[in-house]
Amino acid sequence: MSIRLYDSLQQAVVDFTPREPGRVGMYVCGPTVQSAPHIGHLRSALVYDLWRRWFVARGLTVTFIRNVTDIDDKILANANDAESWWALAYRVELEFTAAYRALGILAPTYEPRATASIDRMHALIEALIARGHAYPAHDGSGDVYFDVRSWPTYGALTRQSPDDMEDATDAPARAKRDPRDFALWKGAKPDEPASAHWESPWGRGRPGWHIECSAMAARYLGEAFDIHGGGLDLRFPHHENELAQSSAAGHPFAQHWVHNGLVSVGGQKMSKSLGNSVFAAELLSEHDPADVRYWLGSAHYRSTIDYTPTSLDEAKAARERITSFLSRADAALGDTVTDAAAAAPLADRVPGRFAAALDDDLGVPQALAVLHDTVRAGNTALDAGELDTARGHRDATRAMVTVLGFEEAGEHPGSRAGGAAERALDALVAARIAERRAARERRDFAESDRIRDELSAAGIQLDDTATSTEWRLDG
Repeated sequence: MSIRLYDSLQQAVVDFTPREPGRVGMYVCGPTVQSAPHIGHLRSALVYDLWRRWFVARGLTVTFIRNVTDIDDKILANANDAESWWALAYRVELEFTAAYRALGILAPTYEPRATASIDRMHALIEALIARGHAYPAHDGSGDVYFDVRSWPTYGALTRQSPDDMEDATDAPARAKRDPRDFALWKGAKPDEPASAHWESPWGRGRPGWHIECSAMAARYLGEAFDIHGGGLDLRFPHHENELAQSSAAGHPFAQHWVHNGLVSVGGQKMSKSLGNSVFAAELLSEHDPADVRYWLGSAHYRSTIDYTPTSLDEAKAARERITSFLSRADAALGDTVTDAAAAAPLADRVPGRFAAALDDDLGVPQALAVLHDTVRAGNTALDAGELDTARGHRDATRAMVTVLGFEEAGEHPGSRAGGAAERALDALVAARIAERRAARERRDFAESDRIRDELSAAGIQLDDTATSTEWRLDG
């Protein structure tokens, strides 16, 4: 086995060797929960779901961290008198969770919120100041900035010189040593709600965007980990700044940087100003989520994928060819996947060309070609009455479908009646579990127990393990 991936820092396809044999640590930038998820968010989440599934199929244990940015300038700007910033953030977070679940995207090993790691951000900022790479603003604002001129390799990820970069716009330049310096901590502003501020060594305020991910990645994966992922639009300034501040703090940080391509609409960049955004709720209510998953994954993950009103038609037809063959084969063979096939490791149950395609920088388009070749060969075998041959093709097809996660995509809540109540309950309970986890992290055990008792009174029992909490209906 030799998995290869495109490393954005090295700008080359390289061999992937986990830092710890048999284990992979992945950090993916999740959503800033300011507004409803759109098709670009779905594409990014699916890309790293496919990477994760292939690592697991190859026998690796994956720790997958995808964060939620729940405090940010845009969240505060979108809040209003009728909905506080934290209520907006939580509501939108649940919308993302529902969309991910509809697409069959696996839940992360852990999904930290930025507001739960403020103390880690303080420690990281203090380390940067002590090392001479950050400084408090001289104007008494409470802001703290990263000194880009102090870090000689700043710009390495995007191959830019600081002299060629645009000024950082996340804070006024008046108190900066250099207009490209970016905010690590933002002092409290009079027009911001008091609930959006935390005490710090530099006064009340809130974190800058970039320091959040550096702190959360180190907290849950350690100061060095295997893969940092995210959309291509995050390379600069977000990932460039993450890399600089973590490295300047003495952290090895990510061994590889992976970026997925974006989604355009009718050949144009999706943007609010053009009014051409395609939102997840709209897309998933109009199409089978399994078809959406197929289409979003059908292009190579690093390419731009263009959405048009007919984009899903070909995906629907292609997926129907797969499901029709499987139904036909099951009816003809009168059994399910053979015990011998089911017992083999998943990567050993797929055709060699399929595995080779995914090993080569997650070549899903090439893997899909193998899948459809297998379906055609299976149908030919059924037509000829060659049942043993058909069985082999059927078993291989099921294994490939499992790797790609097609059968785990389901209906979106609100699109059709079936299963909506069950999914709604799952989303609500998952949210309460997340609240309980946050309470335990801040050692508020009274609140943690209150949430457990509340769920128990509703007939929902929680089962805690070393790494997660599962729920079940009592009785």
